[in-house]
Amino acid sequence: MNDNGVHTDPGALNDLTDAAAQQHTKVAPDGSSVGYKARRTLRIHVELQRQIRRRRTQLVLGFLVLLPFILALSFEIGQSDPNRRSGGFVDLATASGINFVVLTLFVSGSFLLPMIVALFFGDTIASEASWSSLKYLLAAPIPRHRLLRQKAVSSGILSVFALALLPAVALGVGVAWYGAGEVVSPTGEAAPFGDGVLGMALAVVYIAINLFWVAGLAMFLSVSTDAPLGAVGGTVLVSILSQILDQIEPLGDLRNYLPTHYAMAWADLLSTDIDWSEMTRGAFSALVYGGIFTLLAARQFKTKDITS
Repeated sequence: MNDNGVHTDPGALNDLTDAAAQQHTKVAPDGSSVGYKARRTLRIHVELQRQIRRRRTQLVLGFLVLLPFILALSFEIGQSDPNRRSGGFVDLATASGINFVVLTLFVSGSFLLPMIVALFFGDTIASEASWSSLKYLLAAPIPRHRLLRQKAVSSGILSVFALALLPAVALGVGVAWYGAGEVVSPTGEAAPFGDGVLGMALAVVYIAINLFWVAGLAMFLSVSTDAPLGAVGGTVLVSILSQILDQIEPLGDLRNYLPTHYAMAWADLLSTDIDWSEMTRGAFSALVYGGIFTLLAARQFKTKDITS
């Protein structure tokens, strides 16, 4: 018993003293512990596994697989002419498997696809803050710039996979239902099946680039709030507002500066004589907006007071 009346075990104290004496923590010149490597923290495959195991990721990917079947069933229930060679995207949907892919991208491009990208990027940092786990990740320690980068790369991989999954499933469903015929454009032009597949692959690439602004804005809002719904919802609202303003013709050329103005420029790929000007402007616009929002996100996260 010591002077304070607390019982102690001399043997245990000796063991602890010996253990402490043998514990040597070496410090590197930069102040970190010897052996610590920032690049070994939060590796991409680890973050991807965490995101894939989340229920929202599984539901989103499951819905993307289910959507083409829902659309095909809708045409089966309704009345459609598989031999139609003129009309809009909906009218031509059953002309061939490629046309069915075109319809799928057309109906999902204005809301569904931007929402999915916003979900993956807007939820990533804000969800950690809402779970009060963000401060523990930084205390691991994971450098802030690396945490943001790894989260962004993982979200980008999931987003690109989702954007490719939808037309891939739609192609399989379309070919099974409507055959591997020619792709017919709204102008009446026809192209072989192989050219149609290549065109849809390029369309997916363009859509992924065009949605970069959505990813950047969602990431910026994600590091600015602790509410995932606020980050995702705010991004979707901006997208909807931009689409509404794009319909107001009195705005004239000002509409060219809206981030969603060139969202459907990929439709030019259906032409036999492809005009790349609209897609070039759309890609440049998305990269500029996305780059600005990404830089703002990095700056905000670098100086943010992490309390959760």
